[in-house]
Amino acid sequence: MDLLDSVKLKYPGARAWAFGDSPQMANELAELVVKGIKTASCGSLASFNADEDAPGPGSYHIILNGQGAPVCVIRMVSLRLVCFSEVTEAFARQEGEGDLSLAYWREEHKAFFTREGVYAEDMELVAEEFKVVEVV
Repeated sequence: MDLLDSVKLKYPGARAWAFGDSPQMANELAELVVKGIKTASCGSLASFNADEDAPGPGSYHIILNGQGAPVCVIRMVSLRLVCFSEVTEAFARQEGEGDLSLAYWREEHKAFFTREGVYAEDMELVAEEFKVVEVV
């Protein structure tokens, strides 16, 4: 049994996934989560609605690095809708990326959602807050 299977046994029903859209981004963001710097994330409402296994409050998730190996388990503590243009400096800091500024958050997330083909200044996001329950 490999490490991922072992973690799945400990957290039945937990989904395993990686942050971002590249192995490098997955590694960087997973490291920020493990260090406790990244305690929030967001995705487009369209992607959330298209995902039949979308996270709910209280759900557990196995975070993978860019090589598909588990690095930690998180638990969703809140989900809320927010418009891209209304994301706050506080939420940008919780995302834990770059210099933690809202300007950095907007630039990087605009690029990410543009690559995803869904960017709009008025797009709705699902803002997720989580806590690390185990580093594996």
